[in-house]
Amino acid sequence: MITREAIKQILDLARWAPSGDNSQPWRFEIVDESHLVVHGFDTREHCVYDLEGRPSQVSLGALLETLSIAASAHGLRMQAQRRANWPDCTPTYDLHFDLTADCPVDPLIAAIPVRCVQRRPMSLRALTQQQKLALEHAVAPDYRIIWFEGIHDKFRMALLMFHNAKLRLTLPEAYPTHRDVIQWNSRYSEDRIPDQALGIDPITARLMRFALGSWRRVEFFNRCLAGTWMPRLQMDLIPGMACAAHFVIQAQRETQTTDDFVAAGRAVQRCWLTATKLGLFHQPEMTPLIFARYVRNGIGFTAQRGLQQLADELEAATSSLIGPDVAHAVWMGRLGAGAAPTARSTRHPLAQLMRKTDHAG
Repeated sequence: MITREAIKQILDLARWAPSGDNSQPWRFEIVDESHLVVHGFDTREHCVYDLEGRPSQVSLGALLETLSIAASAHGLRMQAQRRANWPDCTPTYDLHFDLTADCPVDPLIAAIPVRCVQRRPMSLRALTQQQKLALEHAVAPDYRIIWFEGIHDKFRMALLMFHNAKLRLTLPEAYPTHRDVIQWNSRYSEDRIPDQALGIDPITARLMRFALGSWRRVEFFNRCLAGTWMPRLQMDLIPGMACAAHFVIQAQRETQTTDDFVAAGRAVQRCWLTATKLGLFHQPEMTPLIFARYVRNGIGFTAQRGLQQLADELEAATSSLIGPDVAHAVWMGRLGAGAAPTARSTRHPLAQLMRKTDHAG
């Protein structure tokens, strides 16, 4: 028998799914003991990084995969169906759970609440062949992993992130996101990123907090005080070298539809949870792929001509690094062992994620 309490336990575990800047772009509605609705949304209207809502759709896919894994602890199989003809900005899924005797507990379930982002330097120890095979198996057969290992490849990746960070930190359209997404003087945050998880030293954190008080301050720091250098060194170049490897997850074909990106998110989450199970930490490195997509699709994102030119150059660098199938790339990040982060984003309590139309009242 499926109980409402079991559904709530599944939801309480699944809310730990990752999302861009801890945005948690979903709300839940319990229809009955075997029927759940996930109301997705995106942040494209106010976040330059959420290009056409695609990153939010990847996050939604990660949530669906996490729900499926969490359901296995109760002997339940989950079927997800997206509602047809609903806008892409609000993808909505009906989930149905069936009790079955042949549903083993997914071995990744224990990794769900401990999976996190590690923005600080990791161990330089190379990945083992067994670890790489496990991660490749996690995304197969519809996706494959391209590895970037060794000093030369890691330096190229670190340099790409370093230059890409200049675009991020000098982009007026990104300023509202940077201003609002950090919770200062915090080790944990339910709906943002705590500053202690950013990977920067306390002095840089204080300077960043002051500069982000207004766009005029950001411009002054960038123009007169080389304001992007310390954050870029601490958050991009040094961590980019201090890891076991960078990697790119590629689909067999170019991702184009909402369903494509949601499916990619499910594969990404299995890969990330597998890394956690293997004792590895991960940091997403998605902005090169996002801005490259802007450029490839001819979508303007800034009124600053110089920054548009920089984006064009970075798209060329990203394509050169990943190869001719760069449009197939759905995820990019770095991996490594080491000490666990001492600060992290948490999540809204489940009660705050429930729709008021929940049939349970």
